[in-house]
Amino acid sequence: MTVPPDPGSAPLATAQHQLDRAVEILGYDAGLHEVLSTPRRELRVAVPLRSDDGDVRVFTGYRVQHNISRGPAKGGLRYAPGVDIDEVRALAMWMTWKCAVVDVPYGGAKGGVTIDPHAHSAAELERVTRRYTSEISPMIGPERDIMAPDIGTDERTMAWVMDTYSVNRGFTIPAVTTGKPLAVGGSLGRPTATSQGVVHTARAALRDDGVDLSEVRAAVQGFGKVGSHAARLLHEAGTRVVAVSDQHGGVRRDDGLDVPALVEHVARTGRVTGFADADAVSNTELLALDVDLLVPAAVEGVIDATSAERVKARWVVEAANGPTTTEGDRVLAERGVVVVPDILANAGGVVVSYFEWVQANQAYWWTEGEIAERLEHRMLASHQAVAALARAESVTLREAAMTIGVRRVAEAHLIRGLYP
Repeated sequence: MTVPPDPGSAPLATAQHQLDRAVEILGYDAGLHEVLSTPRRELRVAVPLRSDDGDVRVFTGYRVQHNISRGPAKGGLRYAPGVDIDEVRALAMWMTWKCAVVDVPYGGAKGGVTIDPHAHSAAELERVTRRYTSEISPMIGPERDIMAPDIGTDERTMAWVMDTYSVNRGFTIPAVTTGKPLAVGGSLGRPTATSQGVVHTARAALRDDGVDLSEVRAAVQGFGKVGSHAARLLHEAGTRVVAVSDQHGGVRRDDGLDVPALVEHVARTGRVTGFADADAVSNTELLALDVDLLVPAAVEGVIDATSAERVKARWVVEAANGPTTTEGDRVLAERGVVVVPDILANAGGVVVSYFEWVQANQAYWWTEGEIAERLEHRMLASHQAVAALARAESVTLREAAMTIGVRRVAEAHLIRGLYP
């Protein structure tokens, strides 16, 4: 039997469907719905690059500000071959709701360049970053739009963005980006913040069902900046991490992987495959393993209607943005799988980005302990609010999180009024 295509498999379709459902629950009219669904600003720019060999190529860059009713825009910068305007629109929209759910005073934004970072030298990526920053500079700033790392970018990229923006303004402006190196105004705790948030919400979701992290088996799809730290933190919490994967493939060991040794292996080889004393597993197979906790930490749309039917995990905690399609979400809900949605589960990164922005604006730096304590408090309070609404209204955690996020954004918009 041929499985029909999932109409919500594209990230933007998934994001719009989630908004539609929240608007239905909240009873908003068509006009407000249109305001909430429409990006505030979009910019598409040409990014020419003179390669190390002297050839010139032109890449396409984007920056989308979805909503700024609650504060300046905030969102990552992605370098990937598949980046397009609809993906950036979806990610910007999710960031709007994410910031609102954890109650940080930002709107949502996202940026990207359609480029394969693995195919270019560090010098070429620096030139791409500086040209992209120059092209979008009228749109960004610490009071307008603050960038952070995402897929294909890192703290070094943010340092280049900050330096380029600052040089063109004539003075140093650390708060234009977050996720920077400590030496140029970064924050302690930022590199692992998203992963810490994932583990905090996973622990809270399991505790709601009377289960501790030390009692479960887990699989993590994606072993990049978020997935690798999440696997390590779960391992440290006593969770038996039995499988992980990256873009090259995966490894599994039923009695538990030696995660610290695996991290060292990836640092040496650049991939999880080939790890000693473990069996190979594909990314598709990993989603269907007999585990209690599944952490999709890779890319959008990996849990669709077909793969959702094979998920055996009792809890899915979304470390990636948009890993579950509309139909995948429906299937998981019908099967009783608890899904901690991305706009809550992976919000630790934007929470500590907010802390970094506050510190940069004040030129006063917090201790790592202060940041960890404030992050945990914010994540657990947000989860408690989402879980309480889900129970009270008999809706899923995603529907509850979306309802809270959309309502907070809509309230800000309505209080500010429509100009002119």
